[in-house]
Amino acid sequence: MSIVLGYDESPGARRALSMAIDLAARLDEPLVLVYGAEPPGGMGEEFRAHQRALSEMGRKAVEQAVAEVDAAGVRTVVEVLDAKPAQALVEAADRHDARVIVVGTSGESPLRGAVLGSVPHKLLQISDRPVLCVPAAG
Repeated sequence: MSIVLGYDESPGARRALSMAIDLAARLDEPLVLVYGAEPPGGMGEEFRAHQRALSEMGRKAVEQAVAEVDAAGVRTVVEVLDAKPAQALVEAADRHDARVIVVGTSGESPLRGAVLGSVPHKLLQISDRPVLCVPAAG
């Protein structure tokens, strides 16, 4: 089993990181850091260049998080996926038999999240695993 965390360096994700590290440490589970981003389009060199750029951004985004997780003595797995964030988290959770998916919120209203399609809102619709939404700092 594992704990899966959606991570993108946003303030909400950084707050969720602390919660996920604590949870993984208490349960003695690995923490799977997931960065998902899907480039627009789907063909050609421009698409592949965009895909490579997003992948590099994802790897850089999780570097600091990995250092924090390692410092806490928690095992870490990193997945940078070419998929929309919510779908990437569900796929990673399935692969790693996650107990829970942890995500931060951006502090937007629930109605705005529902209309615009926030990752936490989407996860609550598509995940068959528990989703822990960590509120943005007030």
